[in-house]
Amino acid sequence: MLSVKAVLFVTLGLFAAVFVAVWAASVRRTRRLPGQPEPPRPDAGAAESERHDPAPILGVIGFVVNFFDTLGIGSFATTTSIFKLRRLVPDRLIPGTLNVGLALPTFAQALIYISVVEVDMRTLVLMIAAAVAGAWLGAGVVAGWPRRNIQIGMGVALLLAAMLMLGTQLKLFPLGGDDLGVLGLRMAIALAGNFALGALMTLGIGLYAPCMILVSLLGMNPKVAFPIMMGSCAFLMPVGGIRFIRKQSFAPRASLWLTLTGVPAVLVAGLIVKSLSLDVVRWLVVFVVVYTAGAMLWSAWTERTRPVAQAAPALDPTPLP
Repeated sequence: MLSVKAVLFVTLGLFAAVFVAVWAASVRRTRRLPGQPEPPRPDAGAAESERHDPAPILGVIGFVVNFFDTLGIGSFATTTSIFKLRRLVPDRLIPGTLNVGLALPTFAQALIYISVVEVDMRTLVLMIAAAVAGAWLGAGVVAGWPRRNIQIGMGVALLLAAMLMLGTQLKLFPLGGDDLGVLGLRMAIALAGNFALGALMTLGIGLYAPCMILVSLLGMNPKVAFPIMMGSCAFLMPVGGIRFIRKQSFAPRASLWLTLTGVPAVLVAGLIVKSLSLDVVRWLVVFVVVYTAGAMLWSAWTERTRPVAQAAPALDPTPLP
């Protein structure tokens, strides 16, 4: 009889297979035939076309953000900052690009951390289920949002992420206890918290820092946050990602490179490097994330105050004499 962990791994593999199949089907549908124009992207104007930077740049980004994500930095805020600063991906498409492009690297992270870190399996499974439910609800809403709503939502989410990172760096949060799981009221709080974090993932706020804080506040060992966070993301990202794919609300090229170089980066970090002193990197991330949040909110503000172009007057259909 399979253990709970084995069932979890099998289910994770099924999620990965379905996600890859949906993504591949989307690529086949949108692939251009020779001599045909590129198919239009739904709700995307000329200003939202994906910038075609050289592949090595996107590949390096995918490797670096996933390498540090595996070691505990988090990839959503850092990737959002790079995309925004270099204008690689339109703001409206960033949440979908993160959830699609970083999904498969997160599968690898989940396999590593669920295998090596001891955790109460009931707590792990239920918190994963709560995060998936939150992501399904959140992605259905965010995928249909206009660009300005995305800019405001991501700006606020990034500010919250920066505050959590800063609080963690300054050791303002409890260090946690020794429990490997929770029951009763603490379980209810854990499920509600992870549901909310799953929904926020679809806006581009990573799960690592808030999940670590949630786990510590509930008296669990902080190491337990790794399998909970990685497992939650591994299941919720394909669920949310599929909704973004179906609505074509992501940047295909950037997503592909995040995946292709992200998986090897996870294997190098998780199986070879395993740990690094990352204090300086975390401080740098805090400053960059705050700057990016400000840029997102400023973009939303300038778009609100930008005058709306007047429609051209309709031609008089009456024929001339």
